[in-house]
Amino acid sequence: MAKNSRPRQQRMDPAKTPVKGAVREPVKQSANQKVAETPTYEKKTQAKPRKKRKGGRPGGRSPIPVAPRATAMDWIAGARIRTLALSVSPVAVGTAAAYAASGFAGWHWVRALLCLAVALGLQIGVNFANDYSDGIRGTDNHRIGPSRLTGSGAAKPRTVLMVALFFFAVAAVAGIALVVRSEQYWLLAVGAACVLAAWFYTGGKHPYGYYGFGELFVFVFFGVVATAGTTFVQVGTVNLESWVGGAAVGLLACAVLIANNLRDLEHDRVAGKRTLSVLIGDRASRILFAIFILLPFVLLYFFVLFYLNAYYVYFTLLLAVPAAVIVLTAKTSREFLLALKLTSLTALVYGVWLAVTIAF
Repeated sequence: MAKNSRPRQQRMDPAKTPVKGAVREPVKQSANQKVAETPTYEKKTQAKPRKKRKGGRPGGRSPIPVAPRATAMDWIAGARIRTLALSVSPVAVGTAAAYAASGFAGWHWVRALLCLAVALGLQIGVNFANDYSDGIRGTDNHRIGPSRLTGSGAAKPRTVLMVALFFFAVAAVAGIALVVRSEQYWLLAVGAACVLAAWFYTGGKHPYGYYGFGELFVFVFFGVVATAGTTFVQVGTVNLESWVGGAAVGLLACAVLIANNLRDLEHDRVAGKRTLSVLIGDRASRILFAIFILLPFVLLYFFVLFYLNAYYVYFTLLLAVPAAVIVLTAKTSREFLLALKLTSLTALVYGVWLAVTIAF
């Protein structure tokens, strides 16, 4: 019987079986071997690449906190709406004084509104400029009060600077319009001085706000100059009501600044910001605040002598006295913040109410 002609299959070693995706490695031959053995195949595994952790720290979290992007409310807060009372009061008193100087003949509403635009533009501009300058200096790194746009990282310093310059430009345009309407071109120099005073409060290499002169410049520019300037561009003269009223609202503006600096006293001392409160100390600053907020009511007696309803402004003491008591006894930043709010409200009510009693 014939044998099966099918070739016998050679059994292969599993270890030498080719594997898909393997790298072929020939087997070394000995010196006596003439023919190489069947090459073997070994599976070469590739190590998985490690994923990099974000921030380079365990857990993938960065050690530096990233501030959320500034919202519209943050920008409104950056304008410090509470301080705008310091712009409204001198314009109101100056306009009423101009009305009295004209013999109560008529109002100059366009010029009055332009004066208000100048005052508000300068006030908001100096607030953002202060945010920018203190932020890049690191003064606001450990701020006690409300966080600032630059210091908190919520907005880029350049953006805050551009916003400040925009509001300075608004004030400049309104001021130029006033100069053209009044034909008093020398007032351009006064306007330029106001813008420079606003910028160098905390800007530049040697800001005067860091050397204890903040209250002096606030009294001059946000008190006397703002009030007398408003009167002058409307009627071409400045009467006694304008000078006295300007001094009164200027003192209230100084009280607002003192309350703010008292709240930040220790922080400013550490940061090297030598405000008037840092220079004269805590107790003297509290006493000075009481003088600043109460002295305008002494000046009010001048208006009581000539205007029938001026004594009604004394009711503003219902705001001023509690603010003075709080500052004299305050121990926490929250108490100083409350006093700051009351002082700003005092400045607004005093100025507007005094303007009403003069005009009507």
